Amino acid sequence: MRYNICFTKAVASGNDFIIIDDRSGELGARSLDYPEIARDLCRRRLSIGADGLLVLEDSDKAAFRMRVINPDGSEVDMCANGIRCSAYYAANTGWGEDLTIETGAGILNATVSGNAVKVKMSDPRDIRLKINLGIGPSMVTAHYINTGVPHVVHFVNDLEGYEVKRIGRKIREHTLFAPEGTNADFITDTGANSASVRTYERGVEDETLACGTGVVASAVIMGLLGYASSPVKIRTRSGDMLTVHYRMSGGKVTDVYLEGTASIVCEGKV
Repeated sequence: MRYNICFTKAVASGNDFIIIDDRSGELGARSLDYPEIARDLCRRRLSIGADGLLVLEDSDKAAFRMRVINPDGSEVDMCANGIRCSAYYAANTGWGEDLTIETGAGILNATVSGNAVKVKMSDPRDIRLKINLGIGPSMVTAHYINTGVPHVVHFVNDLEGYEVKRIGRKIREHTLFAPEGTNADFITDTGANSASVRTYERGVEDETLACGTGVVASAVIMGLLGYASSPVKIRTRSGDMLTVHYRMSGGKVTDVYLEGTASIVCEGKV
């Protein structure tokens, strides 16, 4: 389809996004169907291809508002790698390097230095540790946390050989997390304050090369279980290493930051 829209494609740790800049409000006046646009443009091999569509709009509360639309057309409150891409785009467009960004999860702060972006996340909530989940004939121990969007974290021994897509989809659709569902993160502790993670993302309905909120969820759960302390380095499926900083006191987690690099891939018009 032809939309007559300019776009920028950006990537953070293998998580790629199509950015549409509508701070002027011109596109909003056209009443565009962004869910349909996301379903069209995010298709791999058949279109631009991306893990999501980011629509940047004017905000009376922050430098700009970021909307996140998944490839299936669903809109979610937050995407940490998405906000890193948006902040990097904004800094390179001249909007500033210290930015406030309005999201469905609240107003977040991002600092851009070169290609490095550090984002102050919302405080994690709805934490439930050591949940027994029935997955077919098996029972797995998992941990639930909301880091802007919901995540279930499950520790595994063989991360490379684990059936992330099959088990991830079962966790994502588990009745315990209905009706919205959850993202699923599979993590292996790799040493002092470090780990590797693979993530099945709802809305994408597949494993992605990285998930920022999933990285934060994994690092915080490691801290709550006593396996690590801040800062925690998490290696994503893309091979990129992200760093998570946080404060922990009496089981409460605050001052959470996600730090990593972002880049612009291309610009175009559809």
